[in-house]
Amino acid sequence: MSYRYETHMHTAEGSRCARATAEEQVRYYKDMGFDGICVTDHFLGGNTTVPPELTWKRKIEMFCAPYEKAAEAGEKLGLKVFFGWEYADKGTDFLTYGLDKEWLLRNEGLLLMSITNYLDFVRREGAFVAHAHPFREDFYIPCIQLMPRQVDAVEIVNANRKDFENYRAAEYARNYGLPALAGSDNHTAEKQKRLCGIETDAPIQDASDFLRVLRSGEYRIFDTKE
Repeated sequence: MSYRYETHMHTAEGSRCARATAEEQVRYYKDMGFDGICVTDHFLGGNTTVPPELTWKRKIEMFCAPYEKAAEAGEKLGLKVFFGWEYADKGTDFLTYGLDKEWLLRNEGLLLMSITNYLDFVRREGAFVAHAHPFREDFYIPCIQLMPRQVDAVEIVNANRKDFENYRAAEYARNYGLPALAGSDNHTAEKQKRLCGIETDAPIQDASDFLRVLRSGEYRIFDTKE
């Protein structure tokens, strides 16, 4: 028996670009046979719904609320829900796993850091960082930034990116000996036709177990396109 987990998805409450609510996403993934999801809404300073003029405490409360709503819905439906975020720097995005709300509340200066300092800091604090869709191209991205010495993994399959972008990401990971990750980057629940993520032989029990699985590489990538 195998167990499937989404590593990259967004909620309408937390990400301005998303169209599905936290509860809709939970129901969708449960219906699709998944065993768990990680909510990775765009972090403060990125494409977030959180107003910039609020206090840090209020910002973090608002940022974490969609995850908390998803976790509550997941508890009722039997779907594990984990917490993470997608940190942006000039269109370059990093999925950050393994830290929690209390950690965010203690680190008000996070947005004042350069991207290199951010990556070094969160990893020292125990985070696992994956470079999301590293070869994404768009009008608002001035250049592709690669930071192979400051990430733990590379997202080599993203369901919303072009094939050649995913191929380049896989080459990048292989050339630098970085572990591979996959995620759907789902913003729309039932409208998401292609899904990908990680598959394990044993169920992931909690947040610390999710982090352990990522670090150990005890998973397989799956992609419904194939």
